[in-house]
Amino acid sequence: MAESFAPEVAAFVLAGGKSTRMGRDKAFVEFEGRTLLARALDVTRSVTPDVRIVGAAEKFSEKFSGKFAAFAPVVEDVFRDCGPLGGIHAALQASSVELNLVLAVDTPFVPPSFLQFLIRRAQSVSNAAATVPRVAGRWEPLCAVYRRPFGEAAESALRAARYKIDPLFAMVVTTAVEQEELEAAGFSPEIFRNLNTEKDLKSAQEKAAS
Repeated sequence: MAESFAPEVAAFVLAGGKSTRMGRDKAFVEFEGRTLLARALDVTRSVTPDVRIVGAAEKFSEKFSGKFAAFAPVVEDVFRDCGPLGGIHAALQASSVELNLVLAVDTPFVPPSFLQFLIRRAQSVSNAAATVPRVAGRWEPLCAVYRRPFGEAAESALRAARYKIDPLFAMVVTTAVEQEELEAAGFSPEIFRNLNTEKDLKSAQEKAAS
């Protein structure tokens, strides 16, 4: 419903990876009758009408006979072939709002309720450049909320050919949403499970069917 939208939030689905471990483009892999891209767009649209895809524009062009052409506006990396950090940087460069939700295309288990929770958490800490879940001591930077200052840190790292995201959280004001807080709010760490390989996909399909 429109009244549940957070209009001051933009959402970006990272779909520009090469999917080398999957062996095919993860954005168009089907899971439970829909592509991973369609699922990610649906879940992000549940929290904001301003949803964009980060990836190569030609991947979503008319060469796919229109099947994927009109999913959402596409934002292209400024720093190409630099991994997810390049996608986060591109998203923040393209955004004109304060809070920017980033979600990887291969995380189909993240529910709308968690995105709402994460946005509220980010809104409660006005000086945080990043609001990031952390499960078992491991950051989940591809399901997180970023403010524009994080883009400045990302650009500095990218220009220095440093492509890892996690070290940047020590360089900016970062709010960690720890596992205990997530579980207290009713969310399982399993929601961050991603589908990197055909084996991951098969396991998830079998679990969904059981």
